[in-house]
Amino acid sequence: MATPTSASASPPPFSAQQTDPSHAEKDGVLDQEMPVPAPTSSHAEEAEPRIGKVKGICLTAVCATAMLMNVATNNGVTIALPSIGKELDFDESKLQWLVSAYSLSSGCLLLVLGRLADLYGRKKLFTMGSFWLFALSLGCSFVDDPLTLMILRGIQGIGGAAIVPSAIGILARAFPPGSRSRSIAFATFGAGAPIGGVLSLLIGGGVLVMPPDPPSTEKDRRVDWLGALLSTAGLVLIVFVLSDGEEAPNKWATPYIIVLLILGVLLLVIFSFWQLYLERVQDDPNATYSVWTPPPVMRMTLLSRGHWRYGAQMLIVFTTWSSFIGYTFWQMLFYQDYLGLSPLAAAIRLIPMPITGVICNMLVALLVGRVPVVVLMGTGTMATTLASLLFATISNAERPYWAYGFVPAIIAVFGTDFVFSAGTIFVQKLSHPHEQSVTGALFSTMTQLGSAFGLAITTVVYNRIQNNLGEDTYHLKSFHSAHFTAFALGIVACCVTIISLRGVGIVGHVKKNKLADGDPERTAANSTVSGAKEETLEKV
Repeated sequence: MATPTSASASPPPFSAQQTDPSHAEKDGVLDQEMPVPAPTSSHAEEAEPRIGKVKGICLTAVCATAMLMNVATNNGVTIALPSIGKELDFDESKLQWLVSAYSLSSGCLLLVLGRLADLYGRKKLFTMGSFWLFALSLGCSFVDDPLTLMILRGIQGIGGAAIVPSAIGILARAFPPGSRSRSIAFATFGAGAPIGGVLSLLIGGGVLVMPPDPPSTEKDRRVDWLGALLSTAGLVLIVFVLSDGEEAPNKWATPYIIVLLILGVLLLVIFSFWQLYLERVQDDPNATYSVWTPPPVMRMTLLSRGHWRYGAQMLIVFTTWSSFIGYTFWQMLFYQDYLGLSPLAAAIRLIPMPITGVICNMLVALLVGRVPVVVLMGTGTMATTLASLLFATISNAERPYWAYGFVPAIIAVFGTDFVFSAGTIFVQKLSHPHEQSVTGALFSTMTQLGSAFGLAITTVVYNRIQNNLGEDTYHLKSFHSAHFTAFALGIVACCVTIISLRGVGIVGHVKKNKLADGDPERTAANSTVSGAKEETLEKV
């Protein structure tokens, strides 16, 4: 039975120094027990699980494979778009929907399913999502009708929306904060994205190696269905507009595109104010219990944690994925449409990307405990930005692949891999145990929205230049303009990274310093820090 909200105690006030990661660091290292605003008494303390080495490896492998499935299902169809269009007699202007349909359902349901995973069990949602994704993938392979294929792709995205936030929550709970094992686990999880072509052989074993779901730490387990409806409807409308705006009869000036865009933004604004209201009610010890005020889907104050660095991280994710998807989509069409290569020949030219992606995530596991997060993510976003610039400045497409395509294929994935792995570790530090899946869902939602936005804005620019030059043939300048747009988005990601994360320090595992014998000053300082941490934990 739900506990009345009036039983909730108001959280103790926290100063900026307590919630700002930059104040929690010492000698350039982010405090591994960086305190976040204490949860209210409606959240019980969740015991840290103990997981063995072998089981931890298997668990990480299962979650990484789930990530691999999601990315492969979402993006794997891109390279086959020209062939699908010919085989199924698909209108070329509608081919984009084969990619967008999956992103539409997946991106819009991530937040809701992440909340349900935190409330009712991450293992349950993960298992159901995995089998859902497998079944719909099998169904799509037998379809020979364009409309049915688009519908199944949309339904298929529900599985991806269930497994990604659940997997992030499972890893965050299984591996203790600040440990090397957590850094390796999230880096390996991120490596599931660039591998992208392996099937889910480990999913069946996932049921066996995953620790059982603990009882929910939230005493009030009601679901804010109104908030879920507002957020889902708003995101659906915005993603639909981004996907269909360029193909509408009058493009972005089409009346229904304008109306749906305004309505989508309005619904998200209402959702934000509704969540702030519910959060204020939940934190008010004098508020009376009401069935109309359940706990919010997500606390909007999440975005302000760490002096708004949490929110800045979401913007970094959004712009990085916008730049990366813009680069990869137009790179693929450049190879197939402009150069006339077959899908297989185009895919061969992308082989450096998954190889580099795996190496990048291995580097994150090694460096996240030694290098400040701004260096990792700044380097990554700059590399992805540079890849777009190199493609935007191709002067002669007849030159060998090694002269213009090889280097961008190597460095393009740095941004997404560094930002995903290091960024996930960073935002999890600013989240409570009962918020892990919601945090993962919000992170993944930004990747989906960023992908849709990047694809839409680069398509608009490409079409404008192509129409001005004549539609009879493909023009190199049109591809240049699309890549310059992706480059501009990458510049935004670089700037936000450097400005917002400057001074944060190291977010991963850190080796414990051995205090020198007879150094009473350092020993006393260490005792003071430990006492402060214990006091914070007692408040939680």
